[in-house]
Amino acid sequence: MSVTESDATTSSAIYEQFRGLIASGYLGNGERLPTVRQTAADLGVSPGTAARAFKQLEQEGLVVTRTGAGTRVADGASPLPKHVVTKIRELVQVAQAAGATADDVHSALRAIWAAQS
Repeated sequence: MSVTESDATTSSAIYEQFRGLIASGYLGNGERLPTVRQTAADLGVSPGTAARAFKQLEQEGLVVTRTGAGTRVADGASPLPKHVVTKIRELVQVAQAAGATADDVHSALRAIWAAQS
């Protein structure tokens, strides 16, 4: 079975999406990615297409795959560790529930950061 141009394009798009999530810090170091099968099901592509994207991420050192432990963001691949990303997600949920905007949170975070430095 050969890889079609469409499959290669889709695989590249999946790779770029995960690469962006890692580079932006949305996925922190050590954070687990969904399985290849789950990714394929979520995006409506074949598992082979998703697997090619994961393989490219692994070849570039962005993720590490271990049997039984799944695929995780490699140490140093993300600007933020997993526990910081987790706290940021919690902050966003609390802020949204309180009716705060992203700009409100950003301003408060910058002010607090400056005061702590």
